[in-house]
Amino acid sequence: MSLICAISNEVPEHPCVSPVSNQVFERRLVEKYIAENGADPVTGQPLSEEQLVDIKVSHPIRPKAPSSTSIPAILKALQDEWDAVMLHSFTLRQQLQTTRQELSHALYQHDAACRVIARLTKEVTAAREALATLKPQAGLVVPQAAPASQPVAVGAGGEPIEISEQVGMTPEIIQKLDLNCFLNVPPCQRGKTVPEELVRAEDLSKYRQVASHVGLHSASVPGILSLDLCPTDTNKVLTGGADKNVVVFDKREEQIVATLKGHAKKVTSVIYHPSQSVVFSASPDSTIRVWSVSGGNCAQVIRAHEAGVTGLSLHATGDYLLSSSEDQFWAFSDIQTGRVLTKVTDETAGCALTCAQFHPDGLIFGTGTADSQIKIWDLKERTNVANFPGHSGPVTAIAFSENGYYLATGAQDSSLKLWDLRKLKNFKTITLDSGYEVKSLVFDQSGTYLAVAGSDIRVYVCKQWSEVLNFTDHSGLVTGVAFGEHAQFLTSAGMDRSLKFYSL
Repeated sequence: MSLICAISNEVPEHPCVSPVSNQVFERRLVEKYIAENGADPVTGQPLSEEQLVDIKVSHPIRPKAPSSTSIPAILKALQDEWDAVMLHSFTLRQQLQTTRQELSHALYQHDAACRVIARLTKEVTAAREALATLKPQAGLVVPQAAPASQPVAVGAGGEPIEISEQVGMTPEIIQKLDLNCFLNVPPCQRGKTVPEELVRAEDLSKYRQVASHVGLHSASVPGILSLDLCPTDTNKVLTGGADKNVVVFDKREEQIVATLKGHAKKVTSVIYHPSQSVVFSASPDSTIRVWSVSGGNCAQVIRAHEAGVTGLSLHATGDYLLSSSEDQFWAFSDIQTGRVLTKVTDETAGCALTCAQFHPDGLIFGTGTADSQIKIWDLKERTNVANFPGHSGPVTAIAFSENGYYLATGAQDSSLKLWDLRKLKNFKTITLDSGYEVKSLVFDQSGTYLAVAGSDIRVYVCKQWSEVLNFTDHSGLVTGVAFGEHAQFLTSAGMDRSLKFYSL
């Protein structure tokens, strides 16, 4: 006599009996039923797995199904299986045809959208050209038409030559700015994924000074006033000194690559071009210089201001420079021609600009003022679009985070403020030691860490804004700080004439 499962009506492999209904079940099936319903499958009364009683029997041999005991029955089963496969294949072919039609329709829509975008772009360009033509006829005041000294280029004999007019923000330049913003990674995605190679905060906290160099600049007029690293090769270090010189230093070889001389006063701002062997410097002598590192000479002199230049920032395209000055103007210049494209001031403010920095998308930028204001500007419209009051002293440094959401600012009130550019408000204020002087702010390339340089060097973890590092190795004010690639090292420069490196 064989046992039959009350659920499947087949011979069970692991039979068991229910004390509630006295029926035989396949244990696997009845356990699933109890797990879902908590009752006996036959009577519906409460039943648990612990109540089941296993039946010890010899290994059962399942009888063949009646339908598979004859050749005609087997052929019938094979025919049924074939028919099912063919029906399934037919269904898949129908679905494939539908998908092809939907894809073709989507491609047509995409092509039509591209044509509409191209037409609208052409119309917008034409409208801007018409507007640029109509503005002078209507007697409108154009913001960039501010009085300013003209930029100069270097002639064949090495002497600066004057350039007679400003080009202005032409439709071609505006289109180039828009294209750069479109092609670049969106601000919301930039810095969103932390690189695997990035040094972790617990490892960063173990950094110590590993090298110090004091022979880069003259000892007679001591002090390094500005610092930058080449974005694509962070072994290349750029410094500007109180001795009026710009120095390019190779960290790996531990030697000076070039010493660039030409400024009439100290060098307060320097920038290393990310893709060319070119560096930029600014000085209180009211000039901006473009240097060829390989040639060791000055390629352009840009005279965009009538007073000392206080801030310098390179546009994401690598073709334009933003500068701020004590003459209350900011200027946007072409590094290839040395021409000033536009120059604007806020006539209602009437105070000097102390620093300037481009936003990662290149369409807006920020400036700090001597009366403790932070101003956000729209580059294409040359208008002030937002103001951030809150500091109580001249703003000394500003820096945008890589995701484009946050702005860090420092001032002579010994405080560090973080601003949310989406909500246009201050969401965090870090009060530093009394008398602390903030000289430089910089985010690392991933936007994970923020470094502050001044009376000492401090590194904060973004979002938590907790301090993970504090260096006091400099004997004077620290004027510049920068992160190596993936924060694998930290470098700083100061008034003690030393360039220091920190790592594990």
